Amino acid sequence: MTHTEIRFLRRGVIVEYPMTDPARTVLDYLRLEQRHKGTKEGCNEGDCGACTVAIGRLRQGRVTYEPANACIMLMGHLHGCELVTVDDLSPGGVLHPVQQAMVQHHGSQCGFCTPGFVMSLFALYHAPERPDRNAVVNQIAGNLCRCTGYRPIIDAALDACENRTPDIWTESAAEIAAELARINDGEDVFCGNSDSFAAAPAKDSTLLDLAARHPDATIVAGATDVGLWITKQMRVLPKLIFTSRVEALHAITDRVATLSLGAAVTYAQAEEKLAALAPDVGEVLRRLGSKQVRSSGTIGGNIANGSPIGDMPPMLIALGTRITLRKGTDQRDLLLEDYFIDYGKQDRRPGELLWRIDIPKLKSNERFFAHKLSKRFDQDISAVMAAFKFVISGRSISSAVIAFGGMAGTPRRARHTEAAVTGLKLDAPESWAGVVGNLRKDFTPLSDMRASASYRLDAAEALLLKALHELVGERPASLRVLAPAGKEAWT
Repeated sequence: MTHTEIRFLRRGVIVEYPMTDPARTVLDYLRLEQRHKGTKEGCNEGDCGACTVAIGRLRQGRVTYEPANACIMLMGHLHGCELVTVDDLSPGGVLHPVQQAMVQHHGSQCGFCTPGFVMSLFALYHAPERPDRNAVVNQIAGNLCRCTGYRPIIDAALDACENRTPDIWTESAAEIAAELARINDGEDVFCGNSDSFAAAPAKDSTLLDLAARHPDATIVAGATDVGLWITKQMRVLPKLIFTSRVEALHAITDRVATLSLGAAVTYAQAEEKLAALAPDVGEVLRRLGSKQVRSSGTIGGNIANGSPIGDMPPMLIALGTRITLRKGTDQRDLLLEDYFIDYGKQDRRPGELLWRIDIPKLKSNERFFAHKLSKRFDQDISAVMAAFKFVISGRSISSAVIAFGGMAGTPRRARHTEAAVTGLKLDAPESWAGVVGNLRKDFTPLSDMRASASYRLDAAEALLLKALHELVGERPASLRVLAPAGKEAWT
């Protein structure tokens, strides 16, 4: 049986929604159809957090709540989930503990951003562990406030989470889990007709068949990019195929030498395993988007859209990642670095799907470093993203893989620089500055709103020197002394 509407849980009731508009966002559904105006529209691009809602999903028999940006989340994502909004938190006028703490700590002034903060903190309130201050700051990094200031909001979060009392969702956890299990019956969803539809298949065979028969359809994973096509570029997307319900695409297989991820694994799902590959991977992930973005966005989506400034591809390329693509029963594997052909062009054939990502783990003689430069520390797009893997033999570098984002039309290796670094002596830092100029043979970056071409080149060279210092266990206070002639401004 195939369902002809999406089904989700809200306020304890299963909602059956026909999806007449495949590209309907959750925010427009709430504000325009339901007339529930508590969820605000701010940036409409997943950046400010004013539209944050909480999404409940059944995982290993337990309902978990994650924040999401309703402005770029599509209704097709809701099938089998529970939707919780700020309008749902106070039945009978009794404030939720998070709301009450916001009142007591004066956490709201103009109030426009407050509903989004409350929903991010609602998800934190239902997390298994009690958060410390750092956890609270990370949780609300995707919620912007311009008048209250963050201290009272952080205080409210710490107070509410430290003194948790059961709320409706805690008391009804068993019933909610049972309802979500009933909705998630393993059947496919297809709303519409062959010319215009939203499909949320549960079976991998259905997904592969749909993609092959409709190569013009838009494949939707987390929609953290596709959502902006709708809200900012005003694209008409008549055919949407959602990948989020296919179990095989959410598989995480942790082997001795390889970490394998299904293409629909979200950042939130993979964060712990990816961070275990190398400390710098975990640090970059902490700054990648926001909690809202990481709970929806997928590793495969970041690869498939081929952005030249995506944070994951340079790290994955440096680690030697391979990907698997499928079309029907046909399957092919290739190195990730070969997938990116040119700006806006990837080696993915019509109807073909990115299926699996295989990441080699570091060997005992390999060292990995990654650094992200952006105007804002949290939740910002990279100006330059650098990743380095060095293979060490004795006190020398026997080989290297160096990859950058933001330096070309695709994420790309710096092959001239790799060759120059090979054979470099770790005990001869006076020779290091001589190799960094090779980056100018590898890249001719563009100037844009995030950085000038000259800044990108200077920054890339500085990051290479920084990685070399870190390789020998040093953290220099200044790179000025090692700068080549004409680069005295480096610090």
